[in-house]
Amino acid sequence: MKVTELGSARFLHDGGWDSSKRYFMVAANNSNKIGVIDAKDSKLQAIVDVGKIPHPGRGANFIHPKYGPVWATGHLGDESIALIATDPKRKATAFKMVQSLKGPGGGALFIKSHPKSRHLYSDAPLNPDPKISQSVVVYDINNLDKGYTVLPIAEWAGLPNDGGAKRVVQPEFNKAGDEVWFSVWSAKDKASALVVVDDKTLKLKTVIKDPRLITPTGHFNVYNTQKDVY
Repeated sequence: MKVTELGSARFLHDGGWDSSKRYFMVAANNSNKIGVIDAKDSKLQAIVDVGKIPHPGRGANFIHPKYGPVWATGHLGDESIALIATDPKRKATAFKMVQSLKGPGGGALFIKSHPKSRHLYSDAPLNPDPKISQSVVVYDINNLDKGYTVLPIAEWAGLPNDGGAKRVVQPEFNKAGDEVWFSVWSAKDKASALVVVDDKTLKLKTVIKDPRLITPTGHFNVYNTQKDVY
């Protein structure tokens, strides 16, 4: 056992691995940067400038049509989604922000994709506009320039109109990578739900409701979590 302490940027928050599982990508949300840690050589690989207050969850890995493997983060403070190239063999772009996607608004907490999916999902539960906080956006990885599709997750949940916030949070794939689960947050004394969407068609698959679902979050597929599939 050994401990290596590396200086990065303030203040480190959440993060996740790149697709090779060698580089740990961690948000320094007060500095608007992403720190890239080389876990094999125990060194700081890079510090990347991104948008305002990055909040990736674990981030999302996918193959960009132009830049190859990239890792993505959304932001609390602006509407952008930053894509950082993670292939060290592509020296011109390695560990640089290669593209910034436009989202519906700030307040994002989680972004997610899957190796078997052609989609990139982003939530925005902390956005002050209910139309944004109660929905998610989806990008076609093979055609990122066309913008996003909005999925009205809270509307699909069919919860009572009881004044609950109905904030939609945390896209999470199943093991097969063919469906995505979302939490619909509400107050502790209001109804919440889990909404399951078919990844291929982007259509509603099912809604899970139960009095024991109280502001559900932190829902993770066990296999994906163990294997760092995101």
